[in-house]
Amino acid sequence: MNKEISIKKVREDAEKLFREGKFYCSEAVVSSIRDNFGIDMPEEMIAMASGFPVGIGRSKCVCGAVSGGIMMMGYFFGRKEGTNPQDPKSVKTLELANELQEGFKKNHKVLCCSILTKGMDMASGEHKKQCISFTGEIAESTAKIIVRELDLINIDEKEFAI
Repeated sequence: MNKEISIKKVREDAEKLFREGKFYCSEAVVSSIRDNFGIDMPEEMIAMASGFPVGIGRSKCVCGAVSGGIMMMGYFFGRKEGTNPQDPKSVKTLELANELQEGFKKNHKVLCCSILTKGMDMASGEHKKQCISFTGEIAESTAKIIVRELDLINIDEKEFAI
C-alpha cells in the first residue's frame, strides 16, 4: 500500500472515471481509492459496487457515491470474521461510516438520491455534473478519513508546507 497519497488525485480520478462513462459513482469511488492507495484489492471488489448506482439499483434511495465510500471504510477497517457487536473493528467501522455520511448530509441535507436529483432529467447534463461532483466529494472525503486513520501522508499538504 502506498504511504503517500494525493487526495486531490483520488478525487480527480473518481470524477474522471464517472465523467468518461467508465464507471458509475460507487464503482468510481472504489476504483479510484483502490488504484491511488495501491492496495492489493481484487477487481471483483469494484464489481461489488456495481449495484449501488442511482440510489441502489436505480431505486434512487441512498446516494451511490456514499455507498461506495462506505464500502471502502469496510475494506480498510471492517471485520473479516464473525465476532460480536462490541468488536473494536465493528465499532470503528460504524463510527467512520457515520462520519462519512454525516459529512455528506451536512453539505447536502440528505442521502436520498431522489431528493438530491429532484426535478432533474436523469439524462441531462445537470444531473451528470452533480453526480460527478458527489462522486469526487465522497472519494476525497473517504480518502481523507483513511489517510488520517492510517497515519499516511497527504502529499497535497506536503507540497504546500514551508
